[in-house]
Amino acid sequence: MTAPHSYLLFDLDGTLVDSVQDLTCALNLLGEELGDRQPLSGEQVRSIVGDGATKLIKRAFGPENYRREQLFRFLEIYGWHLLDSTRCYPGIIELLHRHPAERLAVVTNKPHALTVQLLEGLGIAGHFKIIIGGDSYAEKKPHPLPVVKALQALGAEAHQAVMIGDHHTDLYSGRDAGTATCFCAYGLGHTDGLTPDFCVASSRELLQLFPGTAQ
Repeated sequence: MTAPHSYLLFDLDGTLVDSVQDLTCALNLLGEELGDRQPLSGEQVRSIVGDGATKLIKRAFGPENYRREQLFRFLEIYGWHLLDSTRCYPGIIELLHRHPAERLAVVTNKPHALTVQLLEGLGIAGHFKIIIGGDSYAEKKPHPLPVVKALQALGAEAHQAVMIGDHHTDLYSGRDAGTATCFCAYGLGHTDGLTPDFCVASSRELLQLFPGTAQ
C-alpha cells in the first residue's frame, strides 16, 4: 500500500543513517577518560540511543555519575568521529532523490550542529528544507513542538505529513502534532506500545511506501 502523505519528516539515527559504531566509539573514548569503565558494545549502545546526548551519557555511565562537562566532552569527541563509519541505510539516498527538498525535513534529538555536519558530510543536507535538532527549540521529541515547527517551515498541514522514525519518541511527537507516523523497525528503538500508521521492516520498504515522483 502506498502512503498518500506528501510531506516527509525524518528522524536521523536509526532511520536515515546507521551511526551506532561511531556513537559507540565516542562513548568508549569518553569512558576511558573517565576511568575504570568497561567498554560498551554496539548492541548496548543501540539500546540506549534516541533521547538526546544527555540521556545517552547518563544511560551509558549511570545518572548518578553524570556531570555536565561530560556532555560537552562527548560532543567534542563524537564530532571527531562523526563520519568514520556512519552511512545512510540502503535505499535512503534514492528515496531522497524521489522527493523535492521543499517537502522534506529532519527532526532529530541529535544536536543541530552535529546533525548538519553529519548530513553535509554524507552529501544529503541539501535534500531537506528544514533541519531541526534536539537543541533547536525549548522542547525535543517526544514533545510535539519540533514536529509542529517543521510543519510550519514546510508550509504543510499536519494531515499532509508523516513522521518517520525508529523510536517511540518519533511516534509520540508525530501523533501529538497531528501527523501520521511510520515506525522503522530496522532501527534502534521500539514503539513503547504505540500503534503507528505505517511500519517498515527494512529501509528499502520506505521506497515502496513513499515512492515519490519517480515511481
